[in-house]
Amino acid sequence: MSVDDLTARTPARLPEGFPAGADEPAAPRGKPVSLRDVARLAKVSVATVSMVLNDNPRISRATHLRVQRVMERIGYQPNRLAQSLSGKYTRVLAVLLPALRHAFADAYFGEVISGICDRAGKLGHKIMLEQAKPEFIKERQHVQLFERRFVDGVLCLGTNDRHAYLADFRQSGCPAMVVDNHFTQWGLDHVTCDYRSGAEQAMNYLLQLGHRHIAMVSAAQEIATAREVRRVYLEKLRDAGVEHRAAWIQDGKFTEEGGAAAVRAILAADPDVTAVFCTNDKMAVGAMHMLHQMGVRVPAEMSVVGFDDLRHAAFVNPSLTTIHLPLYQVGATAAERLIERIHGRQEPVADVLPTHLVVRESTAMVRTAALSPTLS
Repeated sequence: MSVDDLTARTPARLPEGFPAGADEPAAPRGKPVSLRDVARLAKVSVATVSMVLNDNPRISRATHLRVQRVMERIGYQPNRLAQSLSGKYTRVLAVLLPALRHAFADAYFGEVISGICDRAGKLGHKIMLEQAKPEFIKERQHVQLFERRFVDGVLCLGTNDRHAYLADFRQSGCPAMVVDNHFTQWGLDHVTCDYRSGAEQAMNYLLQLGHRHIAMVSAAQEIATAREVRRVYLEKLRDAGVEHRAAWIQDGKFTEEGGAAAVRAILAADPDVTAVFCTNDKMAVGAMHMLHQMGVRVPAEMSVVGFDDLRHAAFVNPSLTTIHLPLYQVGATAAERLIERIHGRQEPVADVLPTHLVVRESTAMVRTAALSPTLS
């Protein structure tokens, strides 16, 4: 029995009364929708539909999209089990998350994973979620996912310079995609936000508002994108003729609590700071909470800028000026590029997606009166 015969025996049925397109016949109503029905409605051969289902690179993108639209329109569900038994693809991708508490509940990862799942689903792939816990890596399960044909490739989230296991993907030949970060040492494909441009926009805006005593709440300098943002911050201060002070940079640990502690330390060391640039929204929210506790008004006495534009940024009080990172699109693009790599793409992937400044209520022109917060 052929793959086409197995795939044709799908339980999907055309909904009663479902209209055909204006220029194409309808599949039989109430009867199982077969591979041949898809081929007839898409005006291609059964073999072409089969190749589309298996992502054969010989099929043009226009034909692939036409067949995909027909399948979606008539509710055709291919028999994936038959395909995986007879083909070389599992049509499953693994998403590898860092071994962090509540990683699956984190809004940042949620945005990226949503993009991955949605795009992968539209391209006929399922997603498997795993965490890179020490025992998982020690037992080389991250590579075995591919070698034992559980998945066709791996998307790596939340990675940093200490994650040497990333080199294993290159050595094993497993298609792997670094999501929202990049590495030169391991030569892996990556899709990321334009962190440099985002940092430039944030700093340019604060400088245009007249701020010169600008502090930074940062974290995790083992992450290349975090180092990039910090470099831009220092460059912009230097270009503006501002002598940077070491106390202006504090580690906020990428958390609300860390942001709160960091801004308190900044003002204890230098009460003349008038703006704080936080390298994620969670730290910015924590910083604003602490400023409120200290009696420092935002933005009248202190401007605060975040970096993410997660959904809650517009609903805190005051609403947060921040850099919009296209995290959903980064996830979607990463999934698509990985699937391209799995099916024969030769060119390296190094996509950088644009970022932009979102001005809200947490920033204002620099104050003129000296800031004297209560630190008790």
